[in-house]
Amino acid sequence: MEGNYQSGFVNIFGAPNAGKSTLLNLLLGERLVITSSKVQTTRHRILGILSEPGYQVVFSDTPGIIEAKYKLHEKMMAQVKSALEDADIAILMHDINKPAENLTELTEMIKLKVPVILLLNKTDRWSGDTPVADVINSYKEAYPKYEVLAISAKTKHNTEKILPLILKFLPQAPPYYTEDNISDRNERFFVSELIREQIYGLYEDEIPYHAAVLIQAFEEKTTLSVIKADIIVSRETQKMILLGKGGSMIKQLGINSRKSIEEFLQRKVHLELFVKVRPHWRDNENHLKEYGYNS
Repeated sequence: MEGNYQSGFVNIFGAPNAGKSTLLNLLLGERLVITSSKVQTTRHRILGILSEPGYQVVFSDTPGIIEAKYKLHEKMMAQVKSALEDADIAILMHDINKPAENLTELTEMIKLKVPVILLLNKTDRWSGDTPVADVINSYKEAYPKYEVLAISAKTKHNTEKILPLILKFLPQAPPYYTEDNISDRNERFFVSELIREQIYGLYEDEIPYHAAVLIQAFEEKTTLSVIKADIIVSRETQKMILLGKGGSMIKQLGINSRKSIEEFLQRKVHLELFVKVRPHWRDNENHLKEYGYNS
């Protein structure tokens, strides 16, 4: 291993729906984390590993920073705290269309002590009266110690400049993971996340926020994978909404999820979904551990 090899942890922070998951997928060239226009889509800290000749970047997508209202939220924020502690570089994402005060509140909450790359995202949506260049300059003046870059993760505007900025600060160190690793998570985790993503896409209002997905069986046969999953909700009324009239909604959810999982696993899938009611699961320590929220 060459003495000038670079390796380190680059952790992505920001408010809910700032575009963190879209950015991580873009930087990795893999659709690794689920995205949605709804806030609080990401609940887990997920590592994505980019290995190239000369460097390895271990990216970490974290849940959006929120005030905790349930034990589930507390566990999400614990994952943000752990990401703060092991970061070599922080990427701080801010929706440029949101008030600058939102970013000030965020920086005061998390107090970053490592090099910071401030990404002003969603420039493609800018419609303010002030020229966008003036807005960018105001952020540069307010955060002189940060590397400030205006981007659009959605349209990929300026995103090619992110990696060179990371390599500017990435420590010299041997790689943390072997080259064939793209994440610290297993296939079962990603399958559960893909089902959860389809819930965000198919159902409105509170359903996605009350739903958890638990993979009960994952069996690889010669021609296909057989997957059985429980969808956990808090109330019987939510179960009825998930099922839909005559089971129409759960059937559509199964079709959408199976297509998404087959694309991810690159093989045929037989998927069975079951809906279970667990009252107050978001505040139940045992249920949260069972559903993978261990922090």
